[in-house]
Amino acid sequence: MKVLMLGWELPPHNSGGLGVACYHLCKALSKKGVDIEFVLPYTAEHDIDFMRINSAHPQDVEQVLKSGIAYDSFKYVKNSGEIEYIDIFGQSAIYEQAIERIVEYAEFDVIHAHDWLTCRAALRAKELTGKPLIVHIHSIESDRAGTNGGGNSLVREIEGTSMLLADKIIAVSEHTKQAIIREYAIPSEKIDVVHNSFDTANLITSEADSAYRYISAMKQQGYSVIVNVGRLTIQKGLTNLLHAFQAVVERNPKTLLLVVGSGEQYYELLSLAAQLGISKNVLFTGFLRGKKWRDAYAVADLFVMPSVSEPFGLTPLEAIGYGTPVLISKQSGVSEVLRNCLKVDYWDVDEMADMMAAVVRNKALGDVLLANSKQEYDVMSWDKSAIKLFDVYHTQREAVTV
Repeated sequence: MKVLMLGWELPPHNSGGLGVACYHLCKALSKKGVDIEFVLPYTAEHDIDFMRINSAHPQDVEQVLKSGIAYDSFKYVKNSGEIEYIDIFGQSAIYEQAIERIVEYAEFDVIHAHDWLTCRAALRAKELTGKPLIVHIHSIESDRAGTNGGGNSLVREIEGTSMLLADKIIAVSEHTKQAIIREYAIPSEKIDVVHNSFDTANLITSEADSAYRYISAMKQQGYSVIVNVGRLTIQKGLTNLLHAFQAVVERNPKTLLLVVGSGEQYYELLSLAAQLGISKNVLFTGFLRGKKWRDAYAVADLFVMPSVSEPFGLTPLEAIGYGTPVLISKQSGVSEVLRNCLKVDYWDVDEMADMMAAVVRNKALGDVLLANSKQEYDVMSWDKSAIKLFDVYHTQREAVTV
């Protein structure tokens, strides 16, 4: 089986979970003998030997990823004191032109495109070759905008057209599948759900000193730590988290909130924390990788993901892997595979505060929650996800050859 895979990022040059999911899915597919040509919009080194990586354009990886455009429809970034507009549609068009060249020599049975940025190129590849197209939806525009039916109208048009013309759609959760049906009127039978997973083999737990020794010292003085890891965007529901955390601090002043990530809401959230009188209890770290990222999970007593709409959500699985119980939004795909954990409606600030306070107050509760979550977590596998994808590939290839 040969696959032309179209994606926008791969680790270590990724700004979110999309690249992580693509990496692990491809690695698992390669174990099943799938030959993958993965096309990226930038040029960079990747320590990957299980598939071929093709660069659509000789532009530097930072030009593509610094803005996080795989996750946001419009993005402005500060550059030498000025505001620079990132032309995401122009970059998508360049990518499409590169695909036209690549399909002239590449051999493949199916086209597999991840999210809207690659969809125009994928539709062009299908038009030129007649090969079946599988569109893999990791999020839709209303997820990124944080409002049902909202967001960029042109992006919504690209999403809708690509899903309409695709031979098959993969959704990362039932939550996402139902959103696609509701917002784009796509027939249910055209959409298969393939959940994301987490690779426990990548856990690094043997490092000695924590990167957060100052927080560890505060914990010895009786402090508890709640952590959130993710982009600072409307989609992630962080304003509700801060309001809920204010109520937790009122009950237990020795509680810290560690906010790991970057995004356009950074200054807004800083200001809100000050307005709520909790600035001294909230620590914003910015975007982290490596040991500091891993230790942010490990130092915490509770991980909270309060997303307004989360198509899947890999971070709770990462938190569990590093030994931290989780509280997740009911409006998330990962809630479909994690059943034995705390869940709350993203808008229910009072309930969110009660649940956080309960774990902070009762460490035994956190231990029980973690143990129950690990039982589900331990049976997850990217290999299982790859089996489902392989079956889709086979079915679509056979449908064309019949």
